[in-house]
Amino acid sequence: MTTLRIALAQVNSCVGDIAGNSALVVQACRDAQAQGAALVVFPEMVMTGYPIEDLALRGSFQRASADAVEKLAATLAHEGMADLTVVVGTLGTSAEGRPLNEAAVLRGGDVLQRYAKHHLPNYGVFDERRIFATGNEPCVIEVAGKRVGIAICEDIWVNGGPVAELAALDIDLLAVLNGSPFEEGKGYIRTALVRQRASEVGAPVAYVNLWGGQDDLVFDGHSFIVDTDGTWMANAPGFENALLVWDLPDSGTPASPGSVVDFASEDAQVYRACVTGLRDYIVKNGFRSVVLGFSGGIDSALTAAIAADAIGGANVVGVSMPSEFSSDHSKDDAADLAKRLGADYRVEPIAGIVDAFQRQLALTGVADENLQARVRGVILMGISNREGHLVIAPGNKSELATGYATIYDAGSIGGFAPLKDVDKTRVWDLSRWRNAYARERGEVEPIPDNSITKPPSAELRPGQVDQDSLPPYELLDEVLDAYVEHAEGREELLARGYDEAVVDKVLSLVDRAEWKRRQYPPGPKVTALAFGRDRRLPITSRWRELS
Repeated sequence: MTTLRIALAQVNSCVGDIAGNSALVVQACRDAQAQGAALVVFPEMVMTGYPIEDLALRGSFQRASADAVEKLAATLAHEGMADLTVVVGTLGTSAEGRPLNEAAVLRGGDVLQRYAKHHLPNYGVFDERRIFATGNEPCVIEVAGKRVGIAICEDIWVNGGPVAELAALDIDLLAVLNGSPFEEGKGYIRTALVRQRASEVGAPVAYVNLWGGQDDLVFDGHSFIVDTDGTWMANAPGFENALLVWDLPDSGTPASPGSVVDFASEDAQVYRACVTGLRDYIVKNGFRSVVLGFSGGIDSALTAAIAADAIGGANVVGVSMPSEFSSDHSKDDAADLAKRLGADYRVEPIAGIVDAFQRQLALTGVADENLQARVRGVILMGISNREGHLVIAPGNKSELATGYATIYDAGSIGGFAPLKDVDKTRVWDLSRWRNAYARERGEVEPIPDNSITKPPSAELRPGQVDQDSLPPYELLDEVLDAYVEHAEGREELLARGYDEAVVDKVLSLVDRAEWKRRQYPPGPKVTALAFGRDRRLPITSRWRELS
């Protein structure tokens, strides 16, 4: 029986690092050849990284991308891989000079065929129609006597699109190159769609996806293969490099399921997405360490644990910045957190600095509270400037939604915000999951239990707790989910049975905080609708949901 051994190369490319990405491709091809593969398929735009945004419009970048593909083909042949068929995602150029989101087929030292993405997503985080021209021709390649159809990501999401064309072309396999960002629950949607497309095209589908962080996007990998009837054949783990190798047998011969990796829980996947997003933001931007405030609270504790998992606890600088209102337990919890993580822990009291400002300004009330918070931000930025650490912000999505954060304070300044798309109730869930994961592995739980169980507080005045100013977080997050992520208005929320005063307060807070959100650092998208690219509302607007 003749089989076609295929390899799906799930790799972590970096936007703009064309030489580095080419090297990733060459190494994966070596590994695939060593395992007997005849066809290696890489993710969407692997040669350039993804998304490249307006880099695609620069002539210099277009030329560098084109040269890299030609050199890659020659390098593979020179290194004894001339017989290997390699499909890479890259940046192409149309006859009119427009950029193309393209797949290039390499073999024998040449570029044999090119396929341009037909359907360009223009919703949520995507605006590809602004950048790329569209393709209109199908692509079928011959490998080891088998006919392999090529499609790119969005092409399989459109009914009646390229899959319908390929169904009439008698293909033996559909290979799909993807740059599909992570969001919670999306894996189930992907697999259901791919199973449907396998049935429509009458052939197995091999789905290869990028993994890694790129600014506010995280790609999760989770590459997989399904058979013609939707049978799950094999998959790669998420959030790591993988080479998924599978044999496509002769037509009519039932294929045998390969190794199947169990999917992690939703909490595990969201946590790993946050770790991946932070780690790649740090590494790809040339940092080696981070600094953040250790308040003893749950947000900073979870953020610190994520940072320690991303780059190692020794590369995390935690700064306790107590004021006259800081409780003993908060200071103790901060020190305990640092010990558990092996972090570089420092104490910088803020009372003297606050007093110096107050002698000049004599602030009272909220202005006084905000001064304390902003002094902490100044301290962190000073340490960052002096020592070269990346400041990371521990604020969460609930705070960002309602504007319940002092702008320019220790919770909102910096270069990256790992919890930006994680609401407060989920912060507690992820913290409990991370501690449970440590217990399962016989490791020290990274997050002090007291940080999880005590009432959250900014500690900017005596006895302050968050619920002095906000509804209980369980209720708040329900209303925010309905209003922000599902765009339900006041009437719909009241019809759900939410208290009128709660609804009016939450909607007012959200509508008036857009200016703060625009100044917040980027952070990893993990839900269907994250603040930033997903939700673009004007700052200056007389429309209010309550008007």
